[in-house]
Amino acid sequence: MKQRSILLSFDVEEFDMPLEYHQSITLNEQLSIGAAGVAAILPVLQHPNLRATLFTTATYAIHHPEQMASLALQHEIASHTYYHSQFEEAHLLQSKNVLASICKTNITGLRMPRMRAVSMEAVGKAGYLYDSSINPTYIPGRYNNLRLPRTHYSEEGVTRIPSSVSPMLRFPLFWLAFKNLPYSVYKHLALQTLKKDGYICLYFHPWEFTDAIQNTALPTYTKRWCGPLLVERLWKLVKDLEKEGDYITMQQHYEHSIKTKHVVC
Repeated sequence: MKQRSILLSFDVEEFDMPLEYHQSITLNEQLSIGAAGVAAILPVLQHPNLRATLFTTATYAIHHPEQMASLALQHEIASHTYYHSQFEEAHLLQSKNVLASICKTNITGLRMPRMRAVSMEAVGKAGYLYDSSINPTYIPGRYNNLRLPRTHYSEEGVTRIPSSVSPMLRFPLFWLAFKNLPYSVYKHLALQTLKKDGYICLYFHPWEFTDAIQNTALPTYTKRWCGPLLVERLWKLVKDLEKEGDYITMQQHYEHSIKTKHVVC
């Protein structure tokens, strides 16, 4: 086993992003595009050395129970709350219970849609052990988390596992960077972060890997790479990072961080 860990995650959800840009899209269309994305990345998810975390909305799982139960045999299923566009604190426990019932597994992790702020007290009361709803950088119009730790830390008894940013400038290594940076630059920053922190936390959305998003009103920078071209780029990243670390789930990372008492601030 390699000393470094790669926390690869996907937000499995109904594709409601067009609603942010005042474009109508039905729930059936949202779910269809989300499912097409999961199908597109399925060969990657079936890689025998890959363990990923799938942050899934209860809504998506209810409509695709067999698919999610099958994915749970290899990967960790975590909560992405109940709906992608609506939230109330009761959804924390409700989504957890729905996912556990469908996937026949214990649900210990949470990621809020759009990295929305959430009370860690409420998260802990709902029975979650960790949360990955932090991008510790500045995204204009979204959030300013420059004051927060870059690596995992504890808050209100919940372990928070931020999305990775580069060590020096806190350049975010999230899905938009993967799409818009030259691959060589993204890979360099990812390896720099992995070597500095001992792990890297990356996240994507299955719907990115479909051509269907080209027909939406989304900004160009959100759909520049999509479909088979983006799947090919993902494969390249998976294989390049595999040389440097082991793919583990968020739950496995949580267990390791607790066992070693290594809570970084």
